[in-house]
Amino acid sequence: MPHHTALQALQHTLLSHANPQKAQAMADYQRGQFVFIGLAAPERRALVKSLGWKKFPRTELLALVQACWELPQREFQYVAVDLLAAHHKLLQTEDIALLLALAQQHSWWDSVDGLAGVMGDLLFRLRSTDAGVMATMDAAIRHENFWVRRIAMLHQLGWREATDTQRLFGYALQLSHEQEFFIRKAIGWALRDYAREAPEAVRAFVLVHRDQLSPLSQREALKHCADSA
Repeated sequence: MPHHTALQALQHTLLSHANPQKAQAMADYQRGQFVFIGLAAPERRALVKSLGWKKFPRTELLALVQACWELPQREFQYVAVDLLAAHHKLLQTEDIALLLALAQQHSWWDSVDGLAGVMGDLLFRLRSTDAGVMATMDAAIRHENFWVRRIAMLHQLGWREATDTQRLFGYALQLSHEQEFFIRKAIGWALRDYAREAPEAVRAFVLVHRDQLSPLSQREALKHCADSA
């Protein structure tokens, strides 16, 4: 299905189920940064499923994702993230730039964290066949946009024993001086996630670097560690 046909069907379906009361509440929750249709995630996903879409070819997928991202209603960005997550096996190394570009448009934690999950799936798959792909995150951790840096910090969530600890701990230290709440939170989240695999390693890292890591990052990192430092 051509992406413009899919987009028209998507817009008609979602907009015809608009709920102004819910839309206002959702906008208020997001500090008035975005316009909403008023669809909670379960309803939105059910409506998208009702369209009967099959798997998209890569070019049509990316065109549809970008078109959704340009629409004013926030739900369309959520649909785009869901599409990327469902089709992540189609994505290639050159698509990393698109994911990072999207993270810098209509940016907030919800869309950025969804993109971080897609990035993680993509990199986990490519790292065994593309020796240089992880260098994209080495560049991203130094990017001027803090949402891009957040993606770099979070991309290994769920990797468990496959986690590149040199990057995990190294990135945490590179960002440890930052005052931005969403960066400090990301450091703690990434460390806490790895603590499910190696709690002693995370606890030791936090203890050694407690003067560099913010109290927020430390609390988040040690949240599930027994006898935390």
